[in-house]
Formats: sequence, structure tokens, C-alpha cells
Amino acid sequence: MFKMSEYSFIAGVISVGLALGCYVIAFVAARVMRQRTALAGVGTGGGTIGVDRRGGVNLGAYGTLLVYLALAFLTASLVFRTIATGHGPFANMYEFSIAFAWGTLAMYAYFERRYHERALGLVALPIALALLLYAMTIPATIDPLVPALQNNLLLSVHVAVAVVAYGTFSVAFAAAILYLVRGEDGRRGLPSRELLDEISYKAVVIGFPFLTLTIVLGAVWAEVAWGTYWSWDPKETASLVTWLIYGSYLHARVVRGWRGERAASLLLLGFAATLFTYFGNLFFGGLHSYSGLNNQ
Repeated sequence: MFKMSEYSFIAGVISVGLALGCYVIAFVAARVMRQRTALAGVGTGGGTIGVDRRGGVNLGAYGTLLVYLALAFLTASLVFRTIATGHGPFANMYEFSIAFAWGTLAMYAYFERRYHERALGLVALPIALALLLYAMTIPATIDPLVPALQNNLLLSVHVAVAVVAYGTFSVAFAAAILYLVRGEDGRRGLPSRELLDEISYKAVVIGFPFLTLTIVLGAVWAEVAWGTYWSWDPKETASLVTWLIYGSYLHARVVRGWRGERAASLLLLGFAATLFTYFGNLFFGGLHSYSGLNNQ
């Protein structure tokens, strides 16, 4: 099962890379086509990634199919890993990184299907690919669980809801980046600023309750493992800061009516805090200092 997990993981990495390649080529080709038709004085009607107006291959559609294929491979990898280890595949940074990438792809696929905007993949897929490439650089060995992780149910549920939260925050980050890149005058080939702002907001609306549940379950887990619900451990504190940033974004948006670049910039800060929290096992120390990269 361990080997099957590794093979599925590699297949997932390749699929994500190919999907990203399809999106990039489709986006560039669409821009070139629009420029040529504009020079010829022919209206293009906007267009989206993957639409080939000459009747050629729709690379964007193939990219989306590869995203679903990557999800299937990574799901298989996590399932095989679970069978091999006897617990949820969330016990070290190798497993964390694959799960984070899976969450990013799953949430991208959901929003792409809902809004039909593959441009999000130009940012979301590099995030997933970077996480998977990072996972390839760290040990994939299966070691006994440290005592704090020996609660299979809490371990699996706590990290699973975190993966959903982080995946939606990846999509919100992607939409915020595209919003800022598009600029006031607009960059052809990208969704409208209004749509990108809506996608960012809807992603946080989904992710914020999952982040809240992550913190609550973490507190329950902490009481079981260490005898206290909250100890101001560095990673606990970082999670709280991340929660406050996204809570501030929702408050500013709903109560203060924040839109535009201020809101997008706040989402960039939120995702930076998300990554800082997620990879905190590597440098925080404290009760969350396990990562699978040392002998702690």
C-alpha cells in the first residue's frame, strides 16, 4: 500500500503540472488571438481561458479534466497511505502538504465549476503544485505517532476541516491576486473585478466556519492530549491570528462595506498567515513541534 500511495502521489504531481501547463498555454493563446483580431478590427466578445475561436483544441477543458484526474490520484494516495499507516494521513509535514494540495485542488474545482472561471487555476494550481513539490523533498517514511497524535478520530477530523479551510483560503487568495493584477483599466482575458471580489468573499464565507471548527476541535484535542484547552502555544496563537484576520475581512466587508483593493490586500495577509500557521511545525517549537523532519 505504501508503494501504491507513492505511485498515486507522483501521478497526481504530473497531472497538476500538465493541468497548469494547459491553462497557461490556453491563456496565452487566447490573448494572442484577441490581439490579432483586434488589429484586424474584429470583435472578440471577451472570451475565456480554453476557448479556441478557430475551432481548435480546447486546452482549458483538458486542463480542467487533468485537475479532476489529479484529485483522483491524490485521493488514492491519501487512502493508500491511510491503509498503510492505520491512521489518517495527517501526522507529519509530508502528509500535511499532500492534504493541503488536495484541499486547494478540490476547492478550486468547486469554484471553477460554479463560476466557470478557469483563470483562478493560474494561481490556485501553482499553490497546489508547490505544496506537492515540497512534499517530494521531505521524508515519506512511516513512523510511530507521537503521543499527542494518538487519537485517530480527533486527528483526522481536526486536520480534515483545516484542509477544507485552507483550500478555500487558497481560492480566495487566487481571486484576490487576479483582482489586483487586473487593475482599474482591466486586463483582457481575466474575469471582471466584481466577479473576482464575489469569489473571494464566497470562499472566505465557506472557509471561515471550517477554520473556526478547526480551532474548536484543536482545543478539544489539546484538553485530551495535554490537559488544557488553550495554552497559548505558538501554533495555537498563529491559528487565532489567522482567524482574526479573516474575521476582520468579513466584518469589514459586511459591516463597513469594504470592497476592492483594501479587501484584496487583507486576503493576501490572511493567506500569508495561513501559510505561516500551516508550516509552523517546522519552526514554532512548543507543543506542535512535530513535523516528521526530525527525531522529536
